[in-house]
Amino acid sequence: MRSPVIDIHTHILPKKIPSFAKKFGYGGFISLDHHCKGCARMVKDDVFFREVGENCWDPKVRLSESKDSGVDIQVLSTVPVMFNYWAKPKDTLETSKFLNDHIANIVQAYPKKFEGLGTLPMQSPELALLELNRCKTIGLKGIQIGSHINSWNLDAPELYPVFQECERLNMCLFVHPWDMMGSSTMKKYWLPWLVGMPAESSRAICSLIFGGVLERLPKLRIAIAHGGGSFPSTIGRIEHGFNVRPDLCAIDNNTSPSSYLGKFWLDSLVHDRKTLNNIVDLVGEDRVILGSDYPFPLGENRPGNLIRNMDWPKLKKEKILGTNALYWLNG
Repeated sequence: MRSPVIDIHTHILPKKIPSFAKKFGYGGFISLDHHCKGCARMVKDDVFFREVGENCWDPKVRLSESKDSGVDIQVLSTVPVMFNYWAKPKDTLETSKFLNDHIANIVQAYPKKFEGLGTLPMQSPELALLELNRCKTIGLKGIQIGSHINSWNLDAPELYPVFQECERLNMCLFVHPWDMMGSSTMKKYWLPWLVGMPAESSRAICSLIFGGVLERLPKLRIAIAHGGGSFPSTIGRIEHGFNVRPDLCAIDNNTSPSSYLGKFWLDSLVHDRKTLNNIVDLVGEDRVILGSDYPFPLGENRPGNLIRNMDWPKLKKEKILGTNALYWLNG
């Protein structure tokens, strides 16, 4: 029997989101305006953010569309704008619990079709640890975090206990770009999403490598969204910089960046055959996993099609379509 096709990069929202701004007494939180049947506006402080359809909240619609695209299991995670790292920690803990319970309930209702990743109040590692352990008890397989946490990059010592606990609990970690660098100076042309997002993924990987997180936590199963962003195409520059300026690059970890290739996972969302071949060659066919960014416009229109249409042996395709994800999720 073939391995199930598993999409590790899909986002979901609850259909009804409380007015957190009203509850907490300040703005910045996302709400949904269901202005027509089957569609809604994501709104932040009465400012339009994004239009979404019912496949963003209705598991039955997702199941139908997954069947059409040949995906057996979706791994659910929240939309990164819902991280709320900027908010008061206790309030982010409350929003995280709300979102995590929603995902856990869907997984419990459809245990053969969905797996779940939680979100944490990462700006407060103590609260994040509490919610991480609760995520484990409610059946979530791991957590999704941003490419940085406010002013902390992922090498920040404050964050290390959360990563350490993920490893101890045998929970996987999915790193997704958010709050893109340079957004204020490149607002035109959708550049934060086209340029900033790939840079954020590279920022996250480099921080994990140079900061020694991967060195100290070799059993932590980390996947990076969007094929690692700009990291795969700049690893040569990163390695060269490490070699010629160790006084700047090797201050926390003196192991070369290239030695970590194959020690983390990349999702397959690169939209291009040559790039997909490149990331597989770079990290190995055991370390690339189907990820589609369903159900958003920058995602793969038909999840898994790029992999299916590659000139690869059947076994290699099966690994990237599902077998690798089983190991990333479960260890």
